[in-house]
Amino acid sequence: MIEVRELTKRYGATTAVDGLSFAVRPGTVTGFLGPNGAGKTTTMRVLLGLDAATSGEALVNGGRYASLRRPMREVGALLDAGAVHGGRRAFDHLGWLARSNEIAAGRVTEVLEQVGLAGVARRRVGGFSLGMRQRLGIAAALLGDPGVLMFDEPVNGLDPDGVRWIRELMRGLAAAGRTVLISSHLMSEMELTADRLIIIGRGRLIADTSVRELADRFRRGVLVRTPRPADLTAVLAAAGGVVESGPGVGSGPGVGSGPGGALTVAGLDVAAIGDMAAAQGIPLYEVTPRSASLEEAYMELTAGGAEFRAVAS
Repeated sequence: MIEVRELTKRYGATTAVDGLSFAVRPGTVTGFLGPNGAGKTTTMRVLLGLDAATSGEALVNGGRYASLRRPMREVGALLDAGAVHGGRRAFDHLGWLARSNEIAAGRVTEVLEQVGLAGVARRRVGGFSLGMRQRLGIAAALLGDPGVLMFDEPVNGLDPDGVRWIRELMRGLAAAGRTVLISSHLMSEMELTADRLIIIGRGRLIADTSVRELADRFRRGVLVRTPRPADLTAVLAAAGGVVESGPGVGSGPGVGSGPGGALTVAGLDVAAIGDMAAAQGIPLYEVTPRSASLEEAYMELTAGGAEFRAVAS
């Protein structure tokens, strides 16, 4: 388990993390989201003992990382895939990490195979692409078979096949009961990978929620398609619904897919809309709850938390 309690970290006059508290529990993939400069990497560095907290605590399995005798057996982390000596071979890099934490040498071969680098195990890291370095960093995180894993932008440099592999790996680790924390800016990937989200801005907690709860919070009503939009609008409005007409969304060509057949309904759920339409003999071709995408919800939540903003051209 990962616990952050009232954590504050200052660098001179700059406050990178400001009274931040959250917990990451086993069995779920937790996305750690926020704009650039929000304090995500700083928080992970404090958790790993790379930076000292100004105040508060950052704990792994109830204690500080520095107190762990063989930390790689409890915590696996990837913060910077480039932090490897380029003259060292992949196998040797993992080998010395294994020896430092009393991990069997055979585990090196296992993780190299797991991440797809067995064929380049004897190549020097300096000749690796960014995607290959990412895979090596993930291998190092998995080396001690830890129960807690932390990754900062793990899909950087990976091709689509690699991104899918990372997604399945993270979900598999969580399904096995491990604690998985992933920092990322790729909202579309987090929407597919994460179960819970911790969103911060300017070092402070904005939201600690499940992906489903966030979708419900930013629900956009119900999309309805019918060949009799005017009749249905009258029925739903009489029942207290707020009905707006709009262009077809997410549907192929056909009756009801154009501007005259699509309605967005707020204030009534799918069952109520279906029952009222059936009672009046109004056919329905589509009734779909609509929610904001994770990216849209994230942008709304962090609108005031971005430290760097470009001017629109």
